[in-house]
Amino acid sequence: MLKHNARIVDVGLRAFDLLVLAVAFPLGYEVRDQLTGAGFGGLYPIAHYWPLLALTFLLWLAASTVSRVYDAYRTRPVRVELWRLARAMVIVALSITALGFVLKEHDVSRLFVALYFAIALGLLLANRVVVRLVAHSARRRGRNTRRYLVVGSGPAAEAVLEHMAGHPEWGFQLAGFVLDDDAGPAGVPGPVLGRLSELGAVLTSHVVDEVFFALGRHRMDSVAQAIGICEELGVGAKVYADFFQQRIARVEVEDLDGAPMLSFTTVPGDPLALLAKRAFDVAVSGAAVALLSPLLLAVSLAIVVDSPGPVLFRQRRVGRNGREFWLYKFRSMRADAEAHLARLRDQNEADGPVFKMRNDPRITRVGRFLRKTSIDELPQFWNVLRGDMSVVGPRPPIPSEVREYHRWQRRRLSMRPGITCIWQISGRSDVKFDRWMELDLQYIDNWSFWDDLKIVFKTIPVVLIGKGAR
Repeated sequence: MLKHNARIVDVGLRAFDLLVLAVAFPLGYEVRDQLTGAGFGGLYPIAHYWPLLALTFLLWLAASTVSRVYDAYRTRPVRVELWRLARAMVIVALSITALGFVLKEHDVSRLFVALYFAIALGLLLANRVVVRLVAHSARRRGRNTRRYLVVGSGPAAEAVLEHMAGHPEWGFQLAGFVLDDDAGPAGVPGPVLGRLSELGAVLTSHVVDEVFFALGRHRMDSVAQAIGICEELGVGAKVYADFFQQRIARVEVEDLDGAPMLSFTTVPGDPLALLAKRAFDVAVSGAAVALLSPLLLAVSLAIVVDSPGPVLFRQRRVGRNGREFWLYKFRSMRADAEAHLARLRDQNEADGPVFKMRNDPRITRVGRFLRKTSIDELPQFWNVLRGDMSVVGPRPPIPSEVREYHRWQRRRLSMRPGITCIWQISGRSDVKFDRWMELDLQYIDNWSFWDDLKIVFKTIPVVLIGKGAR
């Protein structure tokens, strides 16, 4: 019955969302039409735009599937549901915009399209909030509830109970516990309905909608058999899989050609946000190469006049997950600088495996200015365009430095390296090596596209005053 009701709710939500898209269409048209006398041109009759609505329906069905809008929602935070709705709508809007650009469609008002999607998104979000509020209120009053059974005892079982008790809006009520065959009943915070070997009889004699397995990994064989019993009886089963006590990694369930996989990841995985990051990289680096070409030419001439040697300095650096690439910079040292590094090692002013020297005798006159102003870094926009680097990310180390990393420091290689980063705006060469590594890991663990934008804007004054540059 509950599964039947869940299917009804799912179908109802899908139908209502399509209705919202249909209702928002004439609303957007009407709002745009009212702006005709405010300097905006007139619109064609609304019938001219019906193909746009039909295309929106088709794209929504695809985008909502990709964004998992209609996945199980009872225990999903509302912010996640709203984000998935917004992400699906953005995918639809970008697809419509891209298609219009490719087809060179000029008969559709861009303002009308923008108003339509804005109104549709607002209505969809408002609907979900109202649905959640009504559902949570009903569940707190004991309606639309599910009875759950916990198989196991100890910390794992208590964790399941704590999660459920902390979210009464989910509407779960404890039916009782089923203990492992060799476990004692002492300390179990609820009624004991039987033993694992008696699970089938327990499920047939009690009302149970979901079974939560909270047994150790050494009991997976028994759990597999018990899940088979749940399948046979049509009762939902969930496995509490906190086996590995991970501290940082996020756990996700993936489908590998039909095989369920537990995925542990410490790097950002939102495809839309990462796509926005890459689009930003391409736009910024492409604009930088085009707009700064006169400056790049002038710097090249200054380097040639100042000292013999190539204009560009290239060096092997380590990128994402250990991939090596050639990094390009304007040459700021003598052409034979690498040959003189060994005799200067004892004058290194930095801790850790990096080499920093305030008055490095290998730096040329022009090179000192380039380093102070960070102009020597500009050719790295080519690395960004190639995809070896990003505008924002941990600075790429040289292979010899990586070989001296402690294991925890190597995790900074898990994201594409960047031109600027938190270290860059926190003092650069004035920051101790371990602190530098900690800042990079902090960036990775808390990454968002908006944080990238903040780092870019904070980099500008740091570069202008030359803070920490050597």
